[in-house]
Amino acid sequence: MRPALREAEARALASLGHTGRRSLGRVRAVDAAAFAEAAGESDPRLTDPAHPGFLLHPMYLVSLLRGPGPAGQEELRPDGMYRDEVPGTDGLDVLLMAGGQRLTWHAPLLPEQELERTHRLDSVHRKGRRPAEFLVLVVHKTWSTPRQGLVVEADETFLVR
Repeated sequence: MRPALREAEARALASLGHTGRRSLGRVRAVDAAAFAEAAGESDPRLTDPAHPGFLLHPMYLVSLLRGPGPAGQEELRPDGMYRDEVPGTDGLDVLLMAGGQRLTWHAPLLPEQELERTHRLDSVHRKGRRPAEFLVLVVHKTWSTPRQGLVVEADETFLVR
């Protein structure tokens, strides 16, 4: 196994089970409507914040990784992913790939709510054979609000080479 991959594995194993939290700030209806339009939605319940039945697009919520505003360069890896998105990989010469996502919605998110995201590394597995060894990491994430409680859960799989 390459040294960088071995280091990623050691770091990931050391962080198994630790929960991190991040405030994502207030979820603005106007931002969710722009996301829905960019996703090709035409239903005014998803694209017009003034519509009486306005709803936030469900995939907008799980796309929120940071609070409002653009990411600073110091937050990003050279490949464009956030430095802390895949546990154990920051600063290492490894390749990352999304390996899937399983989502469970508990409630629709109401607009203008304060949102918090948690993340916890649940598993680390080595796969493949030399020279094509890679790691499979599963990260459990939740999005919740003080008013509504748990809104959505995700189990996201990442491949590290």
